[in-house]
Amino acid sequence: MCKNLVEKGNLDKPLILFNRTKKRSDDLASALGADKTRVVETINDVVKSADIIFMCLGDDAAVNSTVSTILEEDVKGKLIVDASTVHPDTTNDLEKRLTSKGAEFVGMPVFGAPAMADSGSLICVLAGPASSVDKVKPFTKGVMGRADIDYSNQPAGNATLMKVIGNTFILNMNEVLSEGHVLAEKSGLGTQNLHAWIETMFPGPYAAYSNRMLAGDYYKRDEPLFHVDLARKDARHAMDIAEKAGASVPALKVADAHLKQVKEHLGDKGDIPSIYGAVRKESGLKFENKD
Repeated sequence: MCKNLVEKGNLDKPLILFNRTKKRSDDLASALGADKTRVVETINDVVKSADIIFMCLGDDAAVNSTVSTILEEDVKGKLIVDASTVHPDTTNDLEKRLTSKGAEFVGMPVFGAPAMADSGSLICVLAGPASSVDKVKPFTKGVMGRADIDYSNQPAGNATLMKVIGNTFILNMNEVLSEGHVLAEKSGLGTQNLHAWIETMFPGPYAAYSNRMLAGDYYKRDEPLFHVDLARKDARHAMDIAEKAGASVPALKVADAHLKQVKEHLGDKGDIPSIYGAVRKESGLKFENKD
């Protein structure tokens, strides 16, 4: 996201960078160009220096802690944009906390793997006052993303509600693919025959995740694209939303149970398509599909 803000965002000042692990900011600044970026030491330095502040963090606790630090400074007239995937109740609470101190706030979670972020192909979901959303749009479609889903004048939490529900589709897609490939292998159809059908019938994400499963990427990758802990966090948020709304999500519960097995087997290497290994193991096969 930062790469595309620098390269395509038409910024008139250096992009201010902060990461809790400073080396990451330093490495990114080096890659993007020292004249185009400025690394700062603290969140407080960010707030003092920037008018528009984007944040993207791993969970609700990190987001709440960061906003508490932001609010140590004068935020009147500043625009805070949160790209984190958190519970919509958290987002709505952030909106109240920040706007009560004179700041503007936009919820802006994004859909897309790291490669899509690098290429500027994310899908950005924006919610909040239209005047605030309009200030963010020059940096979304055509810069960080390929498309916007615009919920202007809706509660900021609608953006993260969309993101959490959308992520259940990704979880359930991997569950269905895993069950299908295991059934194809054990029934004699063969996984390659099934994959050929998937590529023809469901090109795009289905075919991509199917490829990762059959290639063994689901257990060989040292750095997961969608960490199992983050996937389970999103599943918990979705199940909480469903319970409060009186909705049934049995497929999601199955996928989450398999993610629990993934964590036990792979630890921090666990990824969403690693569900395939858990389904294989339940069906009497080895977790890993290759020797």
